[in-house]
Amino acid sequence: MSLFNRSGLLKILQFPLSIVTGVGSCAWLQKIQLFGVLLLLLTSCGVKKSLHDVPNVGQYESEIPERTQLNDSTFVLDHNFLTKNRQGQWELYVDGNPYELGLKIGSLTQELFHHQERIFVDKIDSLVPSKGKQKLLRKFLAWFNRKMYRNIDEQYKAEIYGMAQYASKDFDYIAKPYQRVMYFHGAHDIGHALQDLALVGCSSFAAWGDHTKDGKMIIGRNFDFYVGDEFAKNKIIAFVAPDEGHKFMSVTWGGFIGVLSGMNDQGLTVSINAGKSDFPIVAKTPISLVTREILQYASTIAEAIAIAKKRKVFVSESIFVGSAKDKRAAVIEVSPNNFGVYEVENSDQLICSNHFQSAAYAHDKKNRKHILESHSQYRYKRMEELLDEQSKVTPEIVVDILRDKKGLDDKRIGYGNEKALNQLLAHHGIVFQPEDLKVWVSSNPYQLGEFVGYDLNEIFNETDGGDGAKSMSLPKLNIAKDPFLNTLAYRHYQRYRKLRNQITMAISSDGKVDKKTLEEFILLNPDFWEAYYLVGKYNYEKGYYHLALKAFLEAETKEITTVPDRKKIERYIRKLK
Repeated sequence: MSLFNRSGLLKILQFPLSIVTGVGSCAWLQKIQLFGVLLLLLTSCGVKKSLHDVPNVGQYESEIPERTQLNDSTFVLDHNFLTKNRQGQWELYVDGNPYELGLKIGSLTQELFHHQERIFVDKIDSLVPSKGKQKLLRKFLAWFNRKMYRNIDEQYKAEIYGMAQYASKDFDYIAKPYQRVMYFHGAHDIGHALQDLALVGCSSFAAWGDHTKDGKMIIGRNFDFYVGDEFAKNKIIAFVAPDEGHKFMSVTWGGFIGVLSGMNDQGLTVSINAGKSDFPIVAKTPISLVTREILQYASTIAEAIAIAKKRKVFVSESIFVGSAKDKRAAVIEVSPNNFGVYEVENSDQLICSNHFQSAAYAHDKKNRKHILESHSQYRYKRMEELLDEQSKVTPEIVVDILRDKKGLDDKRIGYGNEKALNQLLAHHGIVFQPEDLKVWVSSNPYQLGEFVGYDLNEIFNETDGGDGAKSMSLPKLNIAKDPFLNTLAYRHYQRYRKLRNQITMAISSDGKVDKKTLEEFILLNPDFWEAYYLVGKYNYEKGYYHLALKAFLEAETKEITTVPDRKKIERYIRKLK
């Protein structure tokens, strides 16, 4: 899911900013009234309490040594460490009580932490250059997050508080470090809630029994949370040994303790897929902290369900759970006002995209509309199709499926199409083999690089996590990079992305793009509807109506991502005809 590049942040801003910018149909007097109501909300409703809330960390041991830098990519702190592997991924090992974990993570990853904060803030500054509107946005976020602190377990508040001690001082004008880092933990949820049908979808599946080579369960997933290429460069593969609960690994980034994809030492795995959400009125428990709690304290599907049931969330999400003890997988479907569990009977595979499947959501109008209008059902069917082609699934086959760039029946639908499992924007792809405690994590770019293998038996059986001077991965387990990286088609796609940015910028700023560049743009990705649509839109804005109509008519013949996208093209064609 693209939080920024696909207008997610702009939608976050629409509510507070439309009032002061005049966007929308409100009359002048109504805007003044709404602005007054908003200010009243921003200065009441418990905002002050939330801004002054801090966890009680006095109960925890908090003395940690200074970190030592061994080289430009390895830092150690006692027997905890951060190092970069050959594939460019950061590997982190930490242990201790909640406050210690936060302090150690903050100390070891502080440069990565500051880098990720800078990316978020720079993006906001570019989208909202007005200092006045930025101030309003900060007030709105404080109001929106006013009840989050009540819905987060004290141990995770302590961990976030510890990590926040190492937050950059450059951004204190946004909020105090602790509150600011807390806000960042809700960014994933806010992005999902406000994307509407522009949601870029995550894809997950599991196979076991007769459908795998050795009968053991294998799980694959793509996590498509996109905040730009720079944001995804510094992935952290974290191995955490808390004083209480289970040891676990997860794929994360600097300044983030939640879990998006992970497995614990009991062979329980979790990953999250966004569902269709209403606009939330107030933030509650970030979904990544619900999955963190599951990973730390559950060893079976039943235990995972019990934890998910007791937490109040503010978006709709599917939590894909695999269990070595149960030897199967299930999907826990949570939303602010509903709860369901989807399991398969008489089957040895489970598939999940971005719509709910349990009986609890069978008559949910928003979910049913999402199935009909989005690309979720299309990707679901593509996973079914690819799994049916394989009699016995292996980790290598799972990686091939995650990297698939085609549509149903192997149709060429263009590189970057959200109907493909590999949309060429994933933050990471991951493969779990729970019963053997093995995991493979993709390296850049997207999920095309080498999948790096880890054995949690070896990592967590070591009392100190291993040797901080070297990678914890096992090269013999690695799965080779996608051959696509060495093709002309890949180079063309990289060029296509650069030109797309140039053309979209020209459309929004009334800039100029020469005819040769527009022609090249289409030739670089000729099967993708978006290429023709953007050329059509550029020509339409410039008044070149014949050229615009020609491009829109060609776009209509391609595999268009969603029903709203198709309707948008049809409206342009009707106008031009």
